[in-house]
Amino acid sequence: MDTAQLFFPAIALAPAVLMLGVAALAGIAPASTPALWRSFQVLSATALVMTGLCAWAGPAGLLLPPAFQASALGLALAVLVQLLGTVIGKFSSRYLQGEHGQRRYVAAMATVLAAVHLLLMADHWLVLIASWAVVGMALQRLLCFYPDRAFALLAAHKKRIADRIADVLLVAAAALAWAEVGSGSLSALWAHVAREGLSFNLHLSAVTLVLAVILRTALLPVHGWLIQVMEAPTPVSALLHAGVVNLGGFVLIRFAPLLEQAAPARGLLLLFGLIAAVLAGMVMLTRISIKVRLAWSTVAQMGFMLLECALGLYTLAALHLIGHSLYKAHAFLSASSIVRTTRLQAMHSVSTPSALNLALAPALAMATVLSIQSVAAADSWPWWWSALMGLAWAPLLWLPAAPDGTASRAWQVVSGLLMVAGLTAVALLAHALPLGIRDTPHHASGVVALLGMAALYLCLAVLQRTPRALTSWRRWSYAGFYLDEAYTRLALALWPARWTHTSFHGAAATPGAPAPLANIRR
Repeated sequence: MDTAQLFFPAIALAPAVLMLGVAALAGIAPASTPALWRSFQVLSATALVMTGLCAWAGPAGLLLPPAFQASALGLALAVLVQLLGTVIGKFSSRYLQGEHGQRRYVAAMATVLAAVHLLLMADHWLVLIASWAVVGMALQRLLCFYPDRAFALLAAHKKRIADRIADVLLVAAAALAWAEVGSGSLSALWAHVAREGLSFNLHLSAVTLVLAVILRTALLPVHGWLIQVMEAPTPVSALLHAGVVNLGGFVLIRFAPLLEQAAPARGLLLLFGLIAAVLAGMVMLTRISIKVRLAWSTVAQMGFMLLECALGLYTLAALHLIGHSLYKAHAFLSASSIVRTTRLQAMHSVSTPSALNLALAPALAMATVLSIQSVAAADSWPWWWSALMGLAWAPLLWLPAAPDGTASRAWQVVSGLLMVAGLTAVALLAHALPLGIRDTPHHASGVVALLGMAALYLCLAVLQRTPRALTSWRRWSYAGFYLDEAYTRLALALWPARWTHTSFHGAAATPGAPAPLANIRR
């Protein structure tokens, strides 16, 4: 065995060990807070270098313990998560200056990064379940960083309920698969599925797995906690939206061999993913708060990602996961700049697109996607996905109804088409990357998804032309169709909790005086 074969196995799990070391240092070491943050930065950067070396070596160059296995996608995401964790940690050290509880924050954040790294390398049900549970428990401490904020405590309570139910479902999925295969190894499960197909137990295992992922990714109707965690510090929102909530997409891609033969499980993904993408997209159109709109955007994007997995487009789901992580990290860490830009845009007069423009924009976008796809001559995705992407990117080609010069309008069209072409090229590039993912498109489900996205575009077009035409609908949409209210009432009825009464209603009450969580009103 040469030096490389000895070296890379030693560092494959070292990033997780280093992050756990940071958590232990924050819990027991007497170092000052600035020194603790410096230690976090040094060890996090070291973990990033090690993760990069593992990705460079590739799955074939790593020898891992039996319960772990590296994949090209898992290594790429490990680099991404550690990079985001390092950047968010640096941002947090400045953002939280003067705040109490920074040691607790560092310990929880380091634990999240360590558990995510282990989850990305998991090749056994027990490792998968344990690491995902640890991610949720450590994140709870970050969400409750400000213990006097009632909505933060409410959100954490609802997330805790969803996580525990998801844990039970994952255990059930593991028990069913383990009993059928005779091993908890995921690799053994893939081999069994390829050799013998799916029995009733494995179908049921796939369904319970999908339900657990739906709960973990905050799809409707259990999405409310993801909206209300805006009460947590901004870097926590960045970590949650850019990394943690995306783990469901990775798990589905990892379990693609099982899902491809489990039609009922894919049907659930199609149903919940499409509903989340359409309804959350509609709610985004009516919300005003920038951070709340970003949160609803995450719900819609998670629905879209799970929809891609339901349709068998796993490569695009992986690209979506990476792109969403980078975008949301930048969006939350630069939230103040986005707010300033939005306010400046609001000061300008609003000019809606013409009806002809709203009708032609999807056709031009679809034609551009199909043209780039044909020129590339690549085996990428079916026609209905090109049409769906054309609908999603059509707003890039919208023009104001009031003419502002032929040259200016022509340049707007050209720039919009260039953006559509660039996005298509990036999507085609993802298919050329050696991520070890095999797509198996499901055409009937794809047509259903296309019709759903067409309905969303139609609503958007109607709102652009006649905002008052859907007044009653806007009221429901602004309220999130009251789905979270129903879930909150059910959650508090079945699992009541208490919160610390603070200045939520004005002057602070007696410290430590409890009150029912159900007393919170929106």
